[in-house]
Amino acid sequence: MPTFRRARVALLLLLLLVTVACVAHTSRALAAPPGFSVNRFEPSERGSQWFVLDSLDLRGSGRPAVGAVFDDQYRPLAVYEADGSVRAAVVGHVLTAHVGGSVILWDRLRLGANLPVVLYTEGEPGTLRGVTYAAPSSGQALGDARLSVDLRMFGTSADVLTMAIGGSLWLPTGSTSSYTGDGGVHAGPHLRAAGVVGSVVYAAHVGVTLRNAKAHDFAGSPIDHELLYGVSGGLRAMQGKLVVGPELYGTTILKDAFKTRASPLELLLGGHLAFDNHVRVGAGVGTGLVAGYGSPVARFVASLEYVPDAAADDEDGDGIPDSSDACKKVRGVASADPELNGCPPPKPADTDGDDIPDAEDACPDVLGQRTNDPRTNGCIDRDGDGLMDPLDHCPFEAGPPSSDPNKNGCPPRDEDEDGILDEVDACPDVPGVKTNDPQTNGCPEASTADPDRDHDGVPNDTDACPNDAGKPDPDPRKNGCPTAYVRGGQIRISEQVKFRTASADILPGKDSEDILDAVKAILVARPEIKLRIEGHTDNRGAPRVNQALGLARALAVRKWLVAHGIAESRLSSVGFGADRPIDSNDTEGGRVLNRRVELHIETGSAATPAAP
Repeated sequence: MPTFRRARVALLLLLLLVTVACVAHTSRALAAPPGFSVNRFEPSERGSQWFVLDSLDLRGSGRPAVGAVFDDQYRPLAVYEADGSVRAAVVGHVLTAHVGGSVILWDRLRLGANLPVVLYTEGEPGTLRGVTYAAPSSGQALGDARLSVDLRMFGTSADVLTMAIGGSLWLPTGSTSSYTGDGGVHAGPHLRAAGVVGSVVYAAHVGVTLRNAKAHDFAGSPIDHELLYGVSGGLRAMQGKLVVGPELYGTTILKDAFKTRASPLELLLGGHLAFDNHVRVGAGVGTGLVAGYGSPVARFVASLEYVPDAAADDEDGDGIPDSSDACKKVRGVASADPELNGCPPPKPADTDGDDIPDAEDACPDVLGQRTNDPRTNGCIDRDGDGLMDPLDHCPFEAGPPSSDPNKNGCPPRDEDEDGILDEVDACPDVPGVKTNDPQTNGCPEASTADPDRDHDGVPNDTDACPNDAGKPDPDPRKNGCPTAYVRGGQIRISEQVKFRTASADILPGKDSEDILDAVKAILVARPEIKLRIEGHTDNRGAPRVNQALGLARALAVRKWLVAHGIAESRLSSVGFGADRPIDSNDTEGGRVLNRRVELHIETGSAATPAAP
């Protein structure tokens, strides 16, 4: 039967029960002897996993629940002697079936109804303070019918906290002479809470019942406006199908707040078990904790309900029906895309797992730390010099900051140990003397007067490498330089190693071979050198792709050198992609210069990157 059809049938049956009860009530004499509804047990709406408290499972739209709660109470109303013995059990034994149902609408609103049907009652007259109180006038009777509404404010049945606000209306269908009704309409608001924390479940409620102006007294205690309250807690098992735990609930007349006779308090231990066919059964036992009117010596409860599982319509409880939920078993959010509707929001890509999305991570392949600088966010400082790697030109060697990007974070070098730093030493590989002439500063005294120190035919003043014999070149940056030479902590090369486009394959031919042969010759001549091979690219393409390409090209050079006799332990490789341009990427000429391999000499104290 479709859900909405089941809901309509359930509501019609409930309305019919209430109508019959009201008609029966009007047929009784209005001059009933004074009494009140002695049963303080107000069952929860059908579908709850508690007897009195409410688990607030307000999932679904048009989802009904129907059933009966059987309540057997022993001696809820008695007259006692001064020594505490029972003089007369005015209401000695009552068996009640609470028949009712509820329907949930729009995954938020619940309508409910409950009609107490007293199946059996017995008692005896009792006299208190000169007044005789009659036994129940009938063995069978109706109680006051209850109509309720609850609106879920936030949370769902699987959350740590769910709250709902609502109210109840009691119709005078009960009998005061049988102690099953209060003799008038009464109503009031209530606030409910429930939650789940692992295998622990709990619930709580508080409310007020407001009676009409004809409220009366019973044995000196007013039958008037009252406060209702209750708490419960327990454990759930079997994937939530079984819930077991105690419930503590009570009421107190506001005029005589928390005075014993006007404030019955009960403790009930019970459990509910749901079956796969949507049938739910429950059982429990309880007792009154104070000798208040309506607080029984013992109470036994049992329930039988039909409660369609919300999982049939919304298994994950995210408010999105399974019929349109693309992730039925995982709570998610609504989406206009049918393939994403009901699924968790997609997490931003985070390749290195440092909780910084790749879109914000300047080093998406390195487990780094968050910073406020987009240039360094998600990066690390491998050499510990206080400069994040993207800004550190020598990320594996600690050095001071510098306004020159090519020197920032690099240690001062004095390759020939003549006391003159390489950056101002005109002869960085040969010990020399300090002079005021930049062309001779740091050079041997014998060579300071020589206009062509390396005797390569290129005068010192135009020779880019005045101490290393090379060839003339129209490019002033290469004029007089050899194919490879040591300068400033690097093996510099006059031309770049050529690779296939967007590839790490070294182009075959004399140009690349000559360059790599010259590098190999330096490494052979200076076996103390350990080399870090860096791969750089221009900025075209995705950052991760560029970094991977830079690393692959550095590895290709390393592989060539190893294949030509250089020990693998002397070589390491790292890829920087487009992170460290030496020229503008806005022009083709600048992009050509940025596509390069750099060969850095590692010092003994330098942090050497692990070879892939």
